[in-house]
Amino acid sequence: MEFMTIQQASAEWGVTPRRIAKLCASGRIDGALKASGVWLLPPLARKPMDARGKSGRYIGARSARSVRRHLPLFEECELQGATQQAVEPTNGSVLVRPKLVSLFSGCGGLDLGFEQAGFQRTWANDIDKFAAAVYEKNLGKIDNRDITEVGCGEIPDCDIITAGFPCQPFSSAGSRKGVHDSRGMLYKECLRIIEGKMPKVIVFENVKGLLSTKYIDGRNLVDVIVDDLSQASGIGYDVQRALLSASDYGVPQNRQRVIFVGIRKDLKVRFRFPEKQRSEGLTLASVLPVPQSAPNQVSWDLSPQARKMVEQIPEGGSWKNVPYEQLAPRFRRIRDDMKKHHSPNFYRRFSRNEICGTITASAQPENCGIIHPTENRRYTIREIARIQTFPDDFVFMDGSLKEITAMYRVIGNAVPVQLAKVIAHEIMVQVFNETGAGTNGHR
Repeated sequence: MEFMTIQQASAEWGVTPRRIAKLCASGRIDGALKASGVWLLPPLARKPMDARGKSGRYIGARSARSVRRHLPLFEECELQGATQQAVEPTNGSVLVRPKLVSLFSGCGGLDLGFEQAGFQRTWANDIDKFAAAVYEKNLGKIDNRDITEVGCGEIPDCDIITAGFPCQPFSSAGSRKGVHDSRGMLYKECLRIIEGKMPKVIVFENVKGLLSTKYIDGRNLVDVIVDDLSQASGIGYDVQRALLSASDYGVPQNRQRVIFVGIRKDLKVRFRFPEKQRSEGLTLASVLPVPQSAPNQVSWDLSPQARKMVEQIPEGGSWKNVPYEQLAPRFRRIRDDMKKHHSPNFYRRFSRNEICGTITASAQPENCGIIHPTENRRYTIREIARIQTFPDDFVFMDGSLKEITAMYRVIGNAVPVQLAKVIAHEIMVQVFNETGAGTNGHR
């Protein structure tokens, strides 16, 4: 039995690939199967009847159960795990997966989400040795050099470039030096490589603070980035940006991030960000407790002062629950004039029926949601990995205190896997299922 691709069904039915993909995703074409991010339809699936018909149901010739009986016809592929292989039918034809180059890859949250959506990573880079070690342990080879020392010719041609360039210069949890921090100009390295490769799609991710950062000439940095990309190599990209909350896309965490998606102008496609999803079931109770069999159930000990504070904070509370006389002098001064200090909510201890606060790279209980709801400690490495939607088989390092503290940093810096997957799926549907996934951005 051979399956139809969306493109084949589109040509036969006269329905756009995007529309067919949406019908598959909503379960309205019986027997449709998603393998490595690519929708496959039963060969006898019939053209959907008009959506305004009486039944409203889209009918296919085979049931999903019958389709799954034919899965041995394909090479084994892991649909949900950390690695995926191309789908290859027995007739020798291959369903091409768009090739991805990843810059500032971190430990791999963004890349894992894109792989789960059907993209094939061909090259990745990050200078952080701990992030690179985690990446290599789970996803494969990564270039650990300084990106400024990597020649464009050393990077393979690709269909998409993703980049989570350093966010610390723009983060509200850091010093916010912006472009005056040498790391704040590293997006120019992304631009250098993009202009050399001109892939079909580019994706940037960064913190909310980027929106209020000024460039050296006084312009808003986000406008500079969009202008640069819109003129890249004389061809340019149609760039759309949005501030997304991860909890709107299946992540049990209130985490806001700026996402840029640029599509090469000659493709004549304007990206539309995915609609918000329901947030039910995303509380900490959906993450905790962690099964005993899961790895990395190790936590970074609190300082004596922090532990003393945490012991007095109930589930769902914060430093405001600590009696005044028990506060350190610095916190007493803040409590004395809360208006002046904009009523900070230090030591927030989110309850099990709340969505967690932002997991930050610093993992300090004073300024992020890192305190366990009922136990007087930080979340373990595995717990914060779950909050960032890493699967339990994605392993981290915990053999020493240095490794443990580094894991909090690299996980806190990561893009939540589920958020990445949702964005990647939309790109796959809107760009590659419409235009066809080439082996090179220029074709």
